Amino acid sequence: MIWRSGDGDEPDRLAVDELGRLLAFRERAPLQECCDRNGWELIREGEGDLDLLVVRRWAERPDLDSASAGLLLEAWNFFEDLARSVRADPSLPAQGPVHDSAYEKIFGGRALDPAGGDEAWTVEETAAVRELLRAGLDLWERAVRGAAA
Repeated sequence: MIWRSGDGDEPDRLAVDELGRLLAFRERAPLQECCDRNGWELIREGEGDLDLLVVRRWAERPDLDSASAGLLLEAWNFFEDLARSVRADPSLPAQGPVHDSAYEKIFGGRALDPAGGDEAWTVEETAAVRELLRAGLDLWERAVRGAAA
């Protein structure tokens, strides 16, 4: 996939084709050809691994210690970039104050710690994050199917 950082205050996005489908490549040569054709500079910043299976397990059963707060934050950010990029309905659920609070707490490192006190996610925050991540996983599956078409 090609992740494109936004200019200035513009949001980040993933590259899509003219129909709004995710551009995905199995090998580097077609990836480079696409970048060359579009006048994009391909900058390799290392191989990124986002284990969506672990994210799915946590979204289904948050009582299991299967995910780190950092992984959930990475997935959250990825799904927001994906939702801004592809044409797919439904997308992510609307986010409100409970999401804002959960997002702020994730940086403290104790969001998933039941003994984290005020720094831990509330039941409502956990439910909101789970709903958002499940919707993001569904969006990802639809985007990948569309990319293969």
